[in-house]
Amino acid sequence: GTTMRQGGHGADEFMKYRSPLVSRYASKEMAYNFSDRKKFTTWRKLWIYLAKAEKALGLPITDEQIQEMESHEKDIDFAMAAEEERKLRHDVMAHVHTFAHCCPTAAPIIHLGATSCYVGDNTDLIMLRDGFDILLPKLARVIDRLAKFAEKNANLPTLGFTHYQPAQLTTVGKRACLWLQDLTMDMRNLQRARDDLRFRGVKGTTGTQASFLQLFQGDHEKVEELDRLVTEMAAFKKSYLVTGQTYSRKVDIDCLSTLASLGATVHKICTDIRLLANLKEIEEPFEKEQIGSSAMPYKRNPMRAERCCSLARHLLALMSDPLQTAAVQWLERTLDDSANRRISLPESFLTADIILSTLQNITEGLVVYPKVIERHIRHELPFMATENIIMAMVKAGGNRQDCHEKIRVLSQEAAAVVKQEGGDNDLLARVQRDPYFAPILGQLDAILDPKTFIGRAPQQVTRFLSEEVHPLLEPYRAKMDVKIELEL
Repeated sequence: GTTMRQGGHGADEFMKYRSPLVSRYASKEMAYNFSDRKKFTTWRKLWIYLAKAEKALGLPITDEQIQEMESHEKDIDFAMAAEEERKLRHDVMAHVHTFAHCCPTAAPIIHLGATSCYVGDNTDLIMLRDGFDILLPKLARVIDRLAKFAEKNANLPTLGFTHYQPAQLTTVGKRACLWLQDLTMDMRNLQRARDDLRFRGVKGTTGTQASFLQLFQGDHEKVEELDRLVTEMAAFKKSYLVTGQTYSRKVDIDCLSTLASLGATVHKICTDIRLLANLKEIEEPFEKEQIGSSAMPYKRNPMRAERCCSLARHLLALMSDPLQTAAVQWLERTLDDSANRRISLPESFLTADIILSTLQNITEGLVVYPKVIERHIRHELPFMATENIIMAMVKAGGNRQDCHEKIRVLSQEAAAVVKQEGGDNDLLARVQRDPYFAPILGQLDAILDPKTFIGRAPQQVTRFLSEEVHPLLEPYRAKMDVKIELEL
């Protein structure tokens, strides 16, 4: 009979499932961050760091051995590694053997005193850190584009919506600041999660460093120094002082929760854009050749915002993986974290990467239709101005209760015209026809100027951008100029 092999390579690319996260959407840099090439060259780097630190602290390792390892850091024989893993059923030992094969002199000291998690977990921590370093400038660019949009539209009155029903006016720029407020929280969350990451370092099989204490014949200082040296070579400021076999899987919760939280923000922003697109007040950019619908040629669908929502939902769903993984780790560790983390860690970062690139593209080209916005205000403003009309009447000597009743009756009549007959809101015409309101007819235009209904929105925008947004972007100024063209 034939044996079915899983994970075979070399088959026609289109004959097997490929994750759309990579095949359709992700940036080259994030796809590379979780690639086999990066993972296994990082393993080799870690073996080199370990050998260098052990040598520096007096173990019998030669310069020749170190040089041999360094000269073979990048030439990985993936086919040999796969063959070794089939035999050994152990991914780390398969790569130890593959590395040793091209480094015969260094072979006896590769992985000396270490456990699999020395390469596995430390590499994951490097990938998490580098993943955040890819995301942070992208998030900064989205914030920068939206801040420009908010500034430009700070004074443009627009209907506010509560319950998705028309409410008091705000401005287009002020609404964008609601989005920005959430994104700035995400920015701080991502920065904190990135800066809180530590290295697992050199801890041995159950985290006690027993093998290294033996190697250094009971010299505790040298074991601590070994841990410190390797952590420094990997460009981490600190390592976790205590670990089991693995670093605590709570660290994964910490990282992925910031990404899921970002997903919630992006979903809300893009839902708002989709709602406003239906009102024709705001649209996402639309390419000259783009087709909105195969059946309806006039369609302009917010497909990029919809893609963001679709992927953000996946990002939220992935959050349950690290929560459950951390919850079910027994004692010093169990291996049921492994297969899950191979999926949930890369997918979270890939998904976050894609929605940020897409959102940047959207925010760089948002289109505003002031005339449509103005029309919607005109439909609703007469009702909203009733309070101001009452105040003006009282100032002109009228009675508040009488005026309130007059306005209530006229408003109901106007509402009937809008709802029953599909007509325009004619409340103003009714007010102008009613002799009761004669004392304030000259003030009506001023009373109905939308600019008088937006409160402090423009001033809030100015202050928020200068105090909270611009300072947050300072460290990323050098990376601001990258534009995003979507291929799909």
